[in-house]
Amino acid sequence: MKFSIPILVLCTILSSCGVKQDVSMQGTENKKKPKNIILLIGDGTGLSQVSASHFYNEEPSNYDKFPVIGLIKTSSAEELITDSAAGATAFASGIKTYNGAIGVTTDTTAVETIIEQVSKRGLSTGLVATSSITHATPACFYAHVPQRKMAEEIAVFLVESDVDFFAGGGLNYFAKRADNRNLIAELEEKGFAIDTSNLSSIPTTSKQGFLLANDGMPKILDGRGDFLPEATRLALEQLSKNEEGFFLMIEGSQVDWGGHANDADYLISELIDFDKTIGVALDFAKTNGETLVVATADHETGGFTLGREGDNYKKIKPIFSTNGHSATMVPVFAEGPGSYLFGGVYENTGIFTKMIQLLSK
Repeated sequence: MKFSIPILVLCTILSSCGVKQDVSMQGTENKKKPKNIILLIGDGTGLSQVSASHFYNEEPSNYDKFPVIGLIKTSSAEELITDSAAGATAFASGIKTYNGAIGVTTDTTAVETIIEQVSKRGLSTGLVATSSITHATPACFYAHVPQRKMAEEIAVFLVESDVDFFAGGGLNYFAKRADNRNLIAELEEKGFAIDTSNLSSIPTTSKQGFLLANDGMPKILDGRGDFLPEATRLALEQLSKNEEGFFLMIEGSQVDWGGHANDADYLISELIDFDKTIGVALDFAKTNGETLVVATADHETGGFTLGREGDNYKKIKPIFSTNGHSATMVPVFAEGPGSYLFGGVYENTGIFTKMIQLLSK
């Protein structure tokens, strides 16, 4: 069992930690603006989920590599407890909206996303998820619909977007649609090389898309393998060819699904896979030198805690208090140019505000 008290102690003093980071890093390399931003969203990942990686991961947790830690408040515009759609809209567009909303305000007006903003400046953009690529979190970065269940409408937005790379599930919403449109063909007409079988066979083009499951990707426990870290590597290889820079969002979608199912094995295996993916991002950023990595969550799921097994303080028992989301704040981890901005306690919309501030000319 790994000893994890240091990070737990740090996370109880996040507010002061954030202030110290801001002061101590003034005048250092960290004050430079990044050319690239990698945003990693562990859907449903609260502090107990992060802690699970320390206790159950056979490798050292990549969360320990982040020098800056913060906390975000996750409530949506109309609910104390957010869903992924409102949470991701806050990240993607910097607004509070209602649960279920994809890239729209509380009166359903479309609001520009970070991908739409930076694409105008010539940056490349990408999305990777273990859900369908039309699922709530990735959808909020390119689509504008009043309800998250509108998957076929969301898929059309992806075709019409400026996204340069995507990987995940969701083939049914592109190729087996009620309206009989063949969105795969439409993507290819827009310059995409599309693969629906694996991550390795696609030709090198300026735009790439992978739709590797009819809906969500399989669980890690059901043999998904290294899809998430490998798709992240491919995305970074592709997007980093652009000298202007890039924005990449990566979602560990199924940490949330394990929480909803109150299935600790499911949750922890997905969390460890996400932790591995964080390592890929950090390794790239270390070599690149111009990349900010931010790892956070849209909300916590399951009311997950790491309790004791009976009266035994030497054995952990994962415990759930709900099969839904919770209102607890979730941690933010940051490394790289501009990371000092992400310490402290703030609203989830601050993720967008800080990223846009750093990517502005």
